[in-house]
Amino acid sequence: MNLDLLLDTFFEALIEGDRPRARSLIERTIEQGWTPEEVIVDLYWAAYERVEDLFRADKITILQHRIATRLLRVLEDQTAASLTIADSAESTPRRHVLALCGPSDADELGAQMAVDLLEANGFAMTFGGGGVPTDEILARVHQQKPDVLCMFASAPSDLPEIRQMIDRLREIDALPNLQIVVGGGVFNRAEGLAQEIGADLWANDPLELVDELIANPGRRATAEQRTVGRNRKKAA
Repeated sequence: MNLDLLLDTFFEALIEGDRPRARSLIERTIEQGWTPEEVIVDLYWAAYERVEDLFRADKITILQHRIATRLLRVLEDQTAASLTIADSAESTPRRHVLALCGPSDADELGAQMAVDLLEANGFAMTFGGGGVPTDEILARVHQQKPDVLCMFASAPSDLPEIRQMIDRLREIDALPNLQIVVGGGVFNRAEGLAQEIGADLWANDPLELVDELIANPGRRATAEQRTVGRNRKKAA
């Protein structure tokens, strides 16, 4: 079965809530040699994006969206349990990532895929999910001092809080080595948005996020980029 046909068949099983059929498809792809990472990135993430795109376009119902999201979350949990966690040498301790997301179940699903892949690639993960007040996040950041604060957002309504949090962290500057990373649908749909709000790194999908964090551990937004972002915000 080619990838497009597999994705179409899997998507149908998701929106119908056909759990046996969905599980059977995953079992067959693994039998054909797919790794858990490939299942998550090439199938789950692709199906997740299709579900979200169609829901935003009012082409699937609320019930279909919720059925698909919950079934995909169950499958993600099961597949993530098969991921091989990379060992970290004592001389190179794991970077700690504090990850949060928007308040919906779909937000948490997308973020969870990234969190599972990051952990498999050697990052120490703390995942707070969605709906956490900004003050509590900031308190945790200052207490725990993670290397990376990663925030996922699929809806424009999440942006003011993320922007406020980044501004407060930059203004205080108590953690100059903190790397701020963003991802999710809202950043994919608006080119330049991540730079505008002052993020150090951004990615379009979970695998790209892993690659960016591995390849650019020291990347920070420059003072000039942050000034441009603040000026754009004032102009808006």
